[in-house]
Amino acid sequence: MKEVLDAVINAGATTLNIPDTVGYRLPTEMGAIIKSLHDFVGDRAIISVHNHNDLGLAVANSLACIENGARQVECTINGLGERAGNAALEEIVMALRTRKDHFSGYETNINIKEIYPTSKLVSSITGIEPQPNKAIVGKNAFSHESGIHQDGVLKHTQTYEIMSAKDIGLDKNSIVLGKHSGRHAFKDKLSSLGYELKDEEVNEAFERFKILADQKKEIFDDDLRALVADEITKIPQVFDLVRLQLSDCSPGGLPSAAVTISHEGKEITDAAIGNGTMDAIFKVIDRVCGVSGELKDYKVDAVSQGKDAMARVLVKVVFDESKPAIMGHGLSVDTMLATAKAYIGALNSYMSMKESLRTIHHTSKEGI
Repeated sequence: MKEVLDAVINAGATTLNIPDTVGYRLPTEMGAIIKSLHDFVGDRAIISVHNHNDLGLAVANSLACIENGARQVECTINGLGERAGNAALEEIVMALRTRKDHFSGYETNINIKEIYPTSKLVSSITGIEPQPNKAIVGKNAFSHESGIHQDGVLKHTQTYEIMSAKDIGLDKNSIVLGKHSGRHAFKDKLSSLGYELKDEEVNEAFERFKILADQKKEIFDDDLRALVADEITKIPQVFDLVRLQLSDCSPGGLPSAAVTISHEGKEITDAAIGNGTMDAIFKVIDRVCGVSGELKDYKVDAVSQGKDAMARVLVKVVFDESKPAIMGHGLSVDTMLATAKAYIGALNSYMSMKESLRTIHHTSKEGI
């Protein structure tokens, strides 16, 4: 390894990345390897590390590497990555900050108040929620159930919390807005959550907020985060769901779905019968849009809390067997409506990808 590093430094490399690609090493081993390489390289280049989490040691290994001379760490939000994932950015950043007594002099320049909002945005886009007991950003990371813990936290937060939830941008899911809230209050709240949107984006998000406020008694911060994430990641709407009507699925009945979909300025209405409500929804959307998809995965979870919590639906659909599955997201207090939105979202992503490939191919021909 030293011979290889010496050769690439002589060839001009300024950063040398040392990976534990299969997550096999222990912290003591990684620390020793990095110390040896750092002593050899000196200040000729920066040592970088890339640790996987197959043994649950990616963060521990990364911290051991920092202790022994690494000055760059490759990591991911929520620890996302191949197999068991990569080192989690939020855990490394907060370990360095919380244990300054041990990691004195180390700075990441990460804006830690953006950690929780960024985690929520990434999980919304990827459809992969951190497990509830995930360090730093898990739903239970700042929850206390046992009586002695609750009593201790109420008397002095640091009794059982080594960091503040507010430090990472989590305001305990507070209730802030309702159906009578105005545009100014809405924009101000988004700013407090770390969002700086253009006027057009604020207007569109506000219209969706007002619709949601009519359906929900209480609006939580996570509801707003979900709305904004859905708005800023929206792709061009080739097909737009205007209306959805479902039949009463009583025993022995025939589940059916009727939709009105807007396409190129025209509204098309049709209905279909399915083996179940979801099947009927997918069938009628396929019929109206003229594109058939095969559902590969379906997931639904609650965005916040309460009986009227918004449902976030994630679908993975294959529209072309030669292409990978396309993800679609849908948000609504009605799970079936969120399902329809998610399926049409996947369809719009597929159509957008086809158009992009067509444009690239056309440009290539012109170039030739």
